[in-house]
Amino acid sequence: MTQIYNDGTYHENNPTWHEEDSPWKALQIQKIIERNSLNPSKICEIGCGAGEILNKLSEHYDNKKEFFGYEISPQAFELCAQKSKHNLTFKLANLLEDDANYFDIVMAIDVFEHVEDYFGFLRKLKTKAKYKIFHIPLDLSVQTVLRSSPIIKHRKSVGHIHYFTKETALETLKDTGYQIVDYFYTNSSVELPNRGWKANLLKIPRKLFFSVNNDLAVRILGGYSLIVLAE
Repeated sequence: MTQIYNDGTYHENNPTWHEEDSPWKALQIQKIIERNSLNPSKICEIGCGAGEILNKLSEHYDNKKEFFGYEISPQAFELCAQKSKHNLTFKLANLLEDDANYFDIVMAIDVFEHVEDYFGFLRKLKTKAKYKIFHIPLDLSVQTVLRSSPIIKHRKSVGHIHYFTKETALETLKDTGYQIVDYFYTNSSVELPNRGWKANLLKIPRKLFFSVNNDLAVRILGGYSLIVLAE
């Protein structure tokens, strides 16, 4: 499955590498860092794609922190390398094979659902930093299982090969040795524009249902992800 990131297939299907969503994702990361009073000096992202999440974080924190992005796709690296600057460094390399660096925080933002051996990935990633931040799409819900087409669409278009609920995502992290520090839902389907007419149709029901019972809303209607801070 990793071949699609090296041979240009993923880039052909997703030419922007989801750069347009990066400012919103960076805000979610800032929120979980700041509400847990973390003060990291070195922050790394594995599978950094176009590098825009790190770019936005580096602008927000200015010169107070150093940022590092690792990417295995040559096409994505061409995009992110252009954003290198004094406090932001990118490498065309696999972080899990780099024993030279240790970070205060390592981030895997919408990553391990793409990885064939995600248990092995998570165990290795755990050794790379004190804290880890994950953003995990919750592809499994009543409506996606009943329709099935959204799951297959994500498999073909963005390479999701594993599918999670909040409960299975958290248990996966625990099973691979992580201690959960904090987590909350994020809702790109409501908060980001241009998600398609079906997502737009569900915006109001999702918001109303979520305000009443967030777990049940996510479990039934879907459209949410989970951001997790772990040790």
